[in-house]
Amino acid sequence: MPEILTRHTTPDGPRWALDGHWLPLDFTLAAWLALPAAQADARLAAQPRGDRADAPLLAPIEDTHEAWASGVTYLSSRMAREAESQSADVYQKVYSAARPELFFKAQGWRVRGPGAGIRIRADSHWNVPEPELVLLLDATGAIRGFTAGNDVSSRSIEGENPLYLPQAKVYDGACAIGPSIRLCSADELRDLPITLGIAREGAAVFGGQTRSSQIKRALPELAAYLFRELAFPQGAFLFTGTGVVPGEDFTLQPGDVVTIDIGGLVLRNFVEDATPAGAPR
Repeated sequence: MPEILTRHTTPDGPRWALDGHWLPLDFTLAAWLALPAAQADARLAAQPRGDRADAPLLAPIEDTHEAWASGVTYLSSRMAREAESQSADVYQKVYSAARPELFFKAQGWRVRGPGAGIRIRADSHWNVPEPELVLLLDATGAIRGFTAGNDVSSRSIEGENPLYLPQAKVYDGACAIGPSIRLCSADELRDLPITLGIAREGAAVFGGQTRSSQIKRALPELAAYLFRELAFPQGAFLFTGTGVVPGEDFTLQPGDVVTIDIGGLVLRNFVEDATPAGAPR
């Protein structure tokens, strides 16, 4: 049976649990991912288990972790980017190139968890969720497990100019992961089902699905490129791209509920209003 890590809010601060039972207060994901794989597995197995963990869930990432992302890894994503962009050839080239597209997505403390609000930019008229398999990587770049992720994006901003990608992808409320981490090997991630559903005022307005087997690149290859010239001594999270892209006639609206299911991990978030992040609410 797969092992499941969850992170919870408690009066004493965030705390991790394994398979629904509290881990010691001093357990941190960062320290665990810094260990060699065999030692990490033994350390986790030896951890004493406490009572049932019934506190509210947080995003299963620590404040000092980084979340990175891969782009244009599915054919459907390449075609959607070509359709929206005034520079379509860059997406054609990166899809077939040896080097993948990688970009920074969020610091751990910015990542939203299950049930939390996500945001759309006030200066964008076309915004979509992007359901993505998210890899948990240890300090060597090895895959230790996965979670579900939402790479919320402004298609209008990126479509205007690919150099605007950081603004289209990196802003408050643009990154959510959860509800938990399933510990597993890379081999177990080859053909996971990925579904996206969006509800508005209680009614379904979009649904789509794909599988992780449709990713053009091998998952360890994406991780290896991320770690080529970057050190992550506490491990990292890597979004692997989206294969479900709503059409040009769809944009997120405040109040929408976005549900992402990846291999049975269900991440659900609602869309907050589009008030600029720094403005009074």
